[in-house]
Amino acid sequence: MVCGTSSSRCGGGEPMRNPGLTPVVVGVNGTPAGLAAARLAAREAVVRGLPLRVVHVFTGQKTRSFDDAPDWPRARRESGELVAEAVATASRAVPGVHVEGLLLDGPPVRELLRQSRTAELLVIGGDDCAGTTRLPTDSVLVQTVSRSRCPVAVARGIRPPAGPVLTATDGSPSSLLALRTAAAEGRRRGVAVEVIHVAETTDGEASGRRLLEDAVAAVPELRTARTRLMIGEPAGNLVRAARRGRMMIVGPRGAGGGTLLGGVGLQLLRRCACPTVFVHGNPAGDTPSAGTVPTAGALIS
Repeated sequence: MVCGTSSSRCGGGEPMRNPGLTPVVVGVNGTPAGLAAARLAAREAVVRGLPLRVVHVFTGQKTRSFDDAPDWPRARRESGELVAEAVATASRAVPGVHVEGLLLDGPPVRELLRQSRTAELLVIGGDDCAGTTRLPTDSVLVQTVSRSRCPVAVARGIRPPAGPVLTATDGSPSSLLALRTAAAEGRRRGVAVEVIHVAETTDGEASGRRLLEDAVAAVPELRTARTRLMIGEPAGNLVRAARRGRMMIVGPRGAGGGTLLGGVGLQLLRRCACPTVFVHGNPAGDTPSAGTVPTAGALIS
């Protein structure tokens, strides 16, 4: 395997038969979470009938001390091997997936955001979440989830896919794309979709049920979807609900905007048990949907 000095193709796997197709892109970093992301991305590519692109961003050699002399050729070779391992992992997880490996140069956030411009879906691992009670706003995970041009799926360990597709709504027009995305994901997989609303007190129970009825009525494919009203603190309720879901689909920001991720969004990013898809923008090739960037409104504020 030979890797060049700019963006370089690496690894084996089934070659892309139609390079013009919009790919599913997965960013890997050599961690178990990155390999979990590669497996998830392979499943997502196959269910969509799209090729998979495995990327790693080379930022230079990680030296043990300031006295170590950098060995750039070795460091790039090791990065290429990292990509090849992820390509092999994806191919083993989903035989027949059409996959290529790509080694990129530059700041990781910048390169991942560039990939998001032409991707159907961007998949990354949640290793930044491990062992921390607070995610730095400048982390690759937070920056990528917040600023991607396409939906971002955050992988969670090696649990097999099971359960319904979950989504949360507050009934605002800006949550419409999240609901539509959930409907599409349920249809692709042939599984049920469950739409959740969290009312903070029992006083909001009646209005919450009406909100759920209106939300599913706004998306024809969801009119037979399950609805679930939960009472209490939004983040904790959604995290608990995610334990039995195969995927949670939400928006990244609160209705008020201002921060990269809202408080509930950050909690889902850090604690959600199933793969979490943050939907904003439009997948490449799609026409803009009605409404604005989905936020899941007050749920993610």
